[in-house]
Amino acid sequence: MTEFTDAELAFLRHVRFGELPARVLPEDRVELEETDPKRGWPDLGPSEDQQVLHQAGS
Repeated sequence: MTEFTDAELAFLRHVRFGELPARVLPEDRVELEETDPKRGWPDLGPSEDQQVLHQAGS
């Protein structure tokens, strides 16, 4: 198996992925807060079975 030097690996990464964007500095980072429902999850209401069990416990 061929072993590449660090410089060769860096060149191959550059050829494959191109120029990487500039690094984001810690002071430029912001914390995100999820406010919308999760994407990809249906917004399901309680099923009839769950309603019957809930009412039975009351």
